[in-house]
Amino acid sequence: METYDVHPVGKKLAALALAALPWLAMAQQAPAVPVPVQPPARVDTVRQPAANDAAANQLPRDPAAAKAAALAGQAQPMNALAGFGADYRIGPNDLLDIEVYGVTDLKRTVRVNSTGMVSLPLIGSMALAGMTAQQAEAAIAARYGEKYLQDPQISVFIKEFTTQRVTIEGAVAKPGIYPLTGQITLLRAMALAGGRGDLANLDNVMIYRTGPDGKLTSSMYDLDLVRSGDIPDPVVLPEDVIVVQRKPVRVLLRDSAVSDFINLLNPFNYLK
Repeated sequence: METYDVHPVGKKLAALALAALPWLAMAQQAPAVPVPVQPPARVDTVRQPAANDAAANQLPRDPAAAKAAALAGQAQPMNALAGFGADYRIGPNDLLDIEVYGVTDLKRTVRVNSTGMVSLPLIGSMALAGMTAQQAEAAIAARYGEKYLQDPQISVFIKEFTTQRVTIEGAVAKPGIYPLTGQITLLRAMALAGGRGDLANLDNVMIYRTGPDGKLTSSMYDLDLVRSGDIPDPVVLPEDVIVVQRKPVRVLLRDSAVSDFINLLNPFNYLK
């Protein structure tokens, strides 16, 4: 048998390999180290009530909360700018506040005369009847820009208007059609009509309004709550129709045979 001499470096490598064999065996037998897994983020699902969900649409059972909710519903005022402002055209006897930005000496409060004219500093008389506030601003700016000012900024505010009206009917002292000389509220409109009439149901006062799109809207107000300050006094706009309803029970009693019988037995009727 032939023998071979092993190089010293090979002997060292062989010795190292033999020494590493036990460690390799232990690594194969060692259990795997668990890797921590982050749990998925929690997603809370909130149930959205359906439109026809009776439980979600119930009013609060607490009487105080129910009253507050009812007052909140009545306290939503009608849009004070709907149907008024940009579309309104200046007419005779309207009162205008006219300002020139940056020139306080040119500020004026003027009333449109019967021919639709106003008189302003420097530019004199000019016709504004039939114009909207924006058109009047442009016309006045053009006149001032001809000779006196460079790029003038004009503001026209209609302080009082007299060509609009409001209709008040129902259970009021003096039903009728009344001219408006400025923005008024429901309480002031009732004062124009002389206040409440016989059999008036003040918790059922209706305001009917035709919007710019031609659609008729209505809102009901409790006048006693308005007077006490529990809900805002709504603004009445031109061409509104205010109807004060009558109490149906009292109307029925007045018009029934029971009322005639009571009047027959009333001894004071014979003293008239």
